[in-house]
Amino acid sequence: MKKHNFYAGPSILPEYTIEKTAEAVREFAGTGLSVMEVSHRSKEFVAVMDEAQQLFKDLLNIPDGYSVIFVGGGASTQFAMVPFNLFKKKAAYLNTGAWSKKAIKEAQSFGEVDVVASSEDKLFNYIPKNYSIPEDADYFHITTNNTIYGTEIKYDMDSPVPLVADMSSDIFSRPVDISKYAIIYGGAQKNLAPAGVTFAIVKNDILGKAERYIPTMLNYQTHIDKGSMFNTPPVLSVFAAVQTLNWLKDNGGIPEMQKTNIHKAGLLYDEIDRNSLFRSTVESDEDRSLMNICFVMKDGFQELEKPFFDFASSNGMIGIKGHRSVGGFRASTYNALPVESVQALVKTMQEFEKSNA
Repeated sequence: MKKHNFYAGPSILPEYTIEKTAEAVREFAGTGLSVMEVSHRSKEFVAVMDEAQQLFKDLLNIPDGYSVIFVGGGASTQFAMVPFNLFKKKAAYLNTGAWSKKAIKEAQSFGEVDVVASSEDKLFNYIPKNYSIPEDADYFHITTNNTIYGTEIKYDMDSPVPLVADMSSDIFSRPVDISKYAIIYGGAQKNLAPAGVTFAIVKNDILGKAERYIPTMLNYQTHIDKGSMFNTPPVLSVFAAVQTLNWLKDNGGIPEMQKTNIHKAGLLYDEIDRNSLFRSTVESDEDRSLMNICFVMKDGFQELEKPFFDFASSNGMIGIKGHRSVGGFRASTYNALPVESVQALVKTMQEFEKSNA
């Protein structure tokens, strides 16, 4: 039976990425060695790192004046790295879910944090609107896609202060106007590579203004100056990321990915809205994530939650269980997920409805 991988992360990767990485694990770049055992300073791996940075710049149309770095520690380390580098007197944050709350907590240890708006009053099932960004803030931080709750900011906002975005789960899913951001960061394990590497796109001229000691490994300038080679980078994850980026490039780039993602999400949201047994946890089409689609049983059918999960699992649907804080179901439809998998889930929902409505 074919398996359809809807895990939220680590998550589905292109077959191309898996195959090319598996080949390199056995033998890398004609060295006679595995990519897991060559020096990160060898000319063969330095070429991989250079290619990763260039592909980021090409695919995202990153303008001059920005650097791309690859580090460890996940997005959770970036929650502290951002204020270490940018926080002087006050920071502003938009609270849209569990990950933004963690970022806010880290920033509060540096001083005043203005939470400009929050959707926690309704279990983060919408994106706040009509808030003001304080012009005296050192930066404004957003989380563009909320994997747990299924909401997404799908546009590049204007900000009167440097804009910082955690794009862990929607990077490369839509075109982004990089020039509107001071820093974009994210863990790779959603839409890019296996867990282990974290990317950051940093506007160079925002650095060096915070008057504090910054631990060497938490200083963006350290990694920019050393081309992400200050310490040993996550070599296998970086190599896999290059394969995914080449796969993206060969399949029409980000504009083509966006079209496919809109189509996939539309198929599933249309079925959720039509089906008599299910409802979306996010009502507004504007706020609905294209990457993580969350839904629950309608009132009166809650007792069918486990039977549907068992039925879906028996039909090859893997990883659709919702996060424990929300319940229900979550289908993650990242770039690498084929349309056929969404169609298979829709068919499974329809068959279950026929038997249980």
